[in-house]
Amino acid sequence: MATALTTKLTPLHDRIVVSRIAEAETSRGGIIIPDTAKDKPQEGEVIAVGKGKSNDEGKVFPLAVKAGDRILFGKYAGTEIKIDGEELLIMREEEVLGILEK
Repeated sequence: MATALTTKLTPLHDRIVVSRIAEAETSRGGIIIPDTAKDKPQEGEVIAVGKGKSNDEGKVFPLAVKAGDRILFGKYAGTEIKIDGEELLIMREEEVLGILEK
């Protein structure tokens, strides 16, 4: 689910830009879940990453996540933004709970 933004957004320092991955419309039993009853997904794809976190001496430590990674994050993590009509999240790398691998 690669996102094609016409506006280029580069996060600063240890921040990342994430696009939420939509959950299924039905439950395992086949029941259709209305939008009002759904929680926002806590899984997303990293769209862009900053250069990394720097310490007091100015040394930059690269981030563990990279663009294209599928991640899990907390329910209230990040700040919601809207760019080119698409809803995205900007969050610090420390708010990422884990990287999903297939």
